Amino acid sequence: MKRNGENVNDAKLACTRLNVGGVTTEMVTLGSGPPLLFLHGGEGPLTPSDRYLRLLAQTHRVIAPFHPGFGPTELPADFRDVNDLAYFHLELAEQLSLRDAVLCGASFGGWIAAEIAVRNTDCFSRLVLVDPLGIKVSDRESRDITDIYALGAEELEKLSYHRPEVAARDTTVMSEAELTTIARSREALCYYGWQPYMHNPQLRRWLHRIHVPTLVLWGAQDRIVSPDYGRSYAAAIPGARFALIEAAGHYPHIEQPDAFAAQVAAFAPVMA
Repeated sequence: MKRNGENVNDAKLACTRLNVGGVTTEMVTLGSGPPLLFLHGGEGPLTPSDRYLRLLAQTHRVIAPFHPGFGPTELPADFRDVNDLAYFHLELAEQLSLRDAVLCGASFGGWIAAEIAVRNTDCFSRLVLVDPLGIKVSDRESRDITDIYALGAEELEKLSYHRPEVAARDTTVMSEAELTTIARSREALCYYGWQPYMHNPQLRRWLHRIHVPTLVLWGAQDRIVSPDYGRSYAAAIPGARFALIEAAGHYPHIEQPDAFAAQVAAFAPVMA
């Protein structure tokens, strides 16, 4: 399958290095057209599939960096929480001179994208949040976000995906570098999101500061954070539109990449 010369079945995408404010990250860039900054979830932009990036690249110039501390990147000694990641990616966008870019984040990356958008959207014209974490919607005694650290790997996959086989990987044939990348990403996710668990108690209060058109996409079968949580997220952002992606769990961009990319393309059309 090809569009604009991009084969969505090509070999695994390569990363390049970029130093931002003294912190080095690795990122994937592909495609052409208006820029789209994609902020990944727990395991990085390429795991367990990069097909969604290739599809986005049919209409946009996609920039998908690792968060510092995830995958092959080092954890900066002075980074403490998601606020640091938000400011890091803001500096990255400024360093790359992004203008009128789409800011898109999934899961943990959606939380970071929301933190960016309440601070500064000078580089961005649209926001896409895909099953984002980051806010508290119920009372203090009720859990909004499933405790992923209380689950075994098999149970976590069943809750994360409508079809868990989508994420199935044979770790016995993976290289040491690939396994290390996964382990470091999981470690970093815990570091940034452990306490309070996967949210900023103040974020929901400030979502009204997001003044760019916003699309909140949600996997209809998400059992990590429910669609009702997503509706509450969208309701707190002025003018935000909420849409479900059917036959998908917490990672609809992985599980239904074609439907996800079509939603993004319709929301952020490329002008002739």
